[in-house]
Amino acid sequence: MHVPFCRHRCGYCDFSLVAGRDDLVGRYFQALDRELDRVGAGIDQPRPRTRLRPTTLYVGGGTPSHLGAEGLRTLFAILGRRFAVAAGAEVTVEANPADVDVPLVAALVESGVTRVSLGGQSLDATTLRALDRDHTPDDVLRAVGLLRSAGLVVNVDLMVAAPGQSLEAVDRDLGAMAGLGAEHLSVYCLTWEKGTAFESQRRRGWLQPVDEPLERAMFELAIDRLGAAGFEHYEVSNFARPGFRCRHNQAYWDCQPWEAFGPGAARFDGRTRITNHRSPHAWMRLVLERGDAEGDRDAMTAEEAARERLVVGLRRRDGIERAAFKAASGFSLEELAAEAIASWKAAGLAEEEGSRLRLTREGLLLSDSLWAAVLR
Repeated sequence: MHVPFCRHRCGYCDFSLVAGRDDLVGRYFQALDRELDRVGAGIDQPRPRTRLRPTTLYVGGGTPSHLGAEGLRTLFAILGRRFAVAAGAEVTVEANPADVDVPLVAALVESGVTRVSLGGQSLDATTLRALDRDHTPDDVLRAVGLLRSAGLVVNVDLMVAAPGQSLEAVDRDLGAMAGLGAEHLSVYCLTWEKGTAFESQRRRGWLQPVDEPLERAMFELAIDRLGAAGFEHYEVSNFARPGFRCRHNQAYWDCQPWEAFGPGAARFDGRTRITNHRSPHAWMRLVLERGDAEGDRDAMTAEEAARERLVVGLRRRDGIERAAFKAASGFSLEELAAEAIASWKAAGLAEEEGSRLRLTREGLLLSDSLWAAVLR
């Protein structure tokens, strides 16, 4: 579920959102309610269809917490007319640390939220300024404390390779983040996306990315420091304390079908991915006019779907179990990528353990460069 509102657009962000346009929130709720008709009429309407029973629900953005306590209650009331969330479901909401206060946490708990993904990015004030963030380290500390005291599972995003950031600064950040008490950490290297303010400043020479060897050293340090602190490195960018892996993301990586709503949201039926129009304005207009805002449609063949399954499977530290992969995809690993797998193993980028294939640490660090040999 994509909520496209923010108070401030960070310089590196290329997501589908609008900043400083809270006047559109009411129209967004109207459009979301209309788009949800695709999966069933509301329970208060004549002859309602059977409601979906999702086992995971992820509300991202934008910044869902920017809606405030009452806005979140409105959002979940709209969702509750169509969704009967399964018992024990994982329900995640993304939040900006500056938004988290006692009323917001109460609204999250009342709405059945179980997990909050906090856009902390750093606990260093200099790094936060370099990343164009609008919160402080104290905001992160306060937010984590409030969320955990309410019994919510907390993920904190950590970004490395910020402009001007040193390896020593990353080391301090990792130590501070590991000591927060959060159950999950997601670590990302800053990417310079086309069309963002950061990329424009980079082209003009006003900002400089860290060099590649330093970026690699930063990420390797994250693997080592978080592993020593008791976190499992279970996917390229994700670290969890035992028992707290993100179930929603694992459903993506298992290529399970999912529904999605909101501007830029992409739904998937196992073979075809349908993405809504990215523009929040266009999405609202189209949904209110015709009931949907379908944009791009990417229909894969069975082999293409199997190749995608191979890639997302190898991003996970557990790798791929051969028999399970063939049962799910209809293809063996050798049918799809025998030559590539052999070359990875010879180069020390992949390894076999029984019937399981997985990337080595070196392979994970270079993984983005490996997929061209698999995807067609």
